[in-house]
Amino acid sequence: MTATAGDHRYLQVARTLRKEIVDGVYPVGSHLPTEHELCERFAVSRYTIREALRRLREDNLVESRPRAGTLVVPRPSTNSYAQDVVSIDDLLAFAQGARFAIETNSMVTVDDALAARTGLTSGSEWLAVTGYRRADDATAPICRTEYFINRSFAAVGRLLQRHSGPIFPLIEDLFGVSIVEVHQEISAVVLDTGLAARLQIAAGTAALQMQRSYTTSDGEIAQVTVNTHPSSRFRHAMTMRRVNPSGLSRDAS
Repeated sequence: MTATAGDHRYLQVARTLRKEIVDGVYPVGSHLPTEHELCERFAVSRYTIREALRRLREDNLVESRPRAGTLVVPRPSTNSYAQDVVSIDDLLAFAQGARFAIETNSMVTVDDALAARTGLTSGSEWLAVTGYRRADDATAPICRTEYFINRSFAAVGRLLQRHSGPIFPLIEDLFGVSIVEVHQEISAVVLDTGLAARLQIAAGTAALQMQRSYTTSDGEIAQVTVNTHPSSRFRHAMTMRRVNPSGLSRDAS
C-alpha cells in the first residue's frame, strides 16, 4: 500500500479490508484477524487499526464483540441516513419511474470547461456516463443525465447497460462503501440548440440544472450527477417548519 498526500493511514487500511470483505476474502459470518495480526500485516499502530475497524463498523460491514473479535455481518438491505431536511431516497425518487438510455460511457480527463461546470478537478480522470431519461408513457425525454464516477469506482460502468436506476447503490454494493451525504445545487440555464433538439423543445428555453455530489463515509466524492430539465418538465417542492425555542417543530403560520 502506498500513501497518498493528505490521506490517513487508517483510511487506507479500512479500504483494503473493505475490498477484501466485498471480494469474499472474509465472508459474512467470518472473523477478521486480531488487532495484533492486523498491526503486523499493515505495519501500523493498534490505534490505526482500531480507527480502521471503526470505519468498517460505521459502514455496517462488521461488528466488534467483547472477547469474540470482529465479525463480518450482512449489509442491511437499505441504509438509513440521518438527514433532517430530506432523505437521499427522496432526492432520487425521479429516477425510479423513468428509463435511462445510455449514449456514452467512457473515461474522460476533465478539462477546464468541464471543471468549471461540474466542480471536478481539472486534469483528473472520471468515468463519464451520459444519456436521457424518459417516462414509460412519454416520447420526449424528461431530462439529460450526466454521471461522473470516481475512477476508483469506475468498474461499476460494466453493469450499467442492464441498469436503469440510480448508480450509487451499485457503488455501495460493489465496493462496500456507504454514501453518507449528497450535496445538491439547482441553477437556471438556457438550452443551446443541440441539447434543446435532443430534449424536443425550442432552443433558448429555460431549464433547471440539478447537480449532486455523493460523498462516502471516507470523505471521498464517489459520483457527481448533473441533470438538465426543461423548466416545464420539472417541479421542486419543499415544506419548511419553524422550530420554537424548546426545539420542537411546529407548522409555520
